[in-house]
Amino acid sequence: MKPGRVRILNIAVDDVTMDEAVARLMELATSGSFHHVVTVNPEFIMTARQDAAFAAVLNAADLAVPDGIGLIWASRLRGRPLRERVAGVDLVERTAAGAAQLGLRLYLLGARPGVADEAAARLIERYPGLTIAGAYAGSPLPVEEDTIIARIQQASPHILFVAYGAPQQDLWIHRNRQRLGVGVAMGVGGAFDFISGRSRRAPRSVQRLGLEWLYRLYHEPWRWRRMLALPRFAWAVLREPAERG
Repeated sequence: MKPGRVRILNIAVDDVTMDEAVARLMELATSGSFHHVVTVNPEFIMTARQDAAFAAVLNAADLAVPDGIGLIWASRLRGRPLRERVAGVDLVERTAAGAAQLGLRLYLLGARPGVADEAAARLIERYPGLTIAGAYAGSPLPVEEDTIIARIQQASPHILFVAYGAPQQDLWIHRNRQRLGVGVAMGVGGAFDFISGRSRRAPRSVQRLGLEWLYRLYHEPWRWRRMLALPRFAWAVLREPAERG
């Protein structure tokens, strides 16, 4: 276990603030070697409890940010409090801002057709000087991997964001890590939908209360089955209070 890491239900999470996560991403992106960043939330952890391959990928990540108010709660219960929630969509935005300043290139992969392009246009508008080396939907199916890898290699980005949802996005990154040729690859879930404006994000006041999940459920009720992971996560944490990182 690296210093500054907390283990929650056997999944390692880094105790980083947003500023620290962005600084680390910029460092990794220009290091000359590949690094995998994961955005851990309660749904990830509950999936990982049933999927050993996914758990191994999460625990092998170079940076695992705490993306979920449930992780903050669980860490406090265990006496190893994480200082701050680092939401994946905010990390994408902050990384784009940093990349614009440093001249780093981004590649946006995944989401529904056209969404990555829309997200790229929004990011370029918000952060003058930002270079989006490419945007492509594709899919996480193995049959498409060679074509997608060729696109990424030709674009030669520093940072790759992959929006295929969990666990597919991080398994895809791990499976292709030797061929990507990027400094950082990070799974970003529904971040492109929010950045493009396809999905509505909770107001800041709701986010600060830790109720962003409830706001999203209200606007996207079809997600209720996935949201069942939250009470199951809470129950699992309460049943294992002696677990330590």
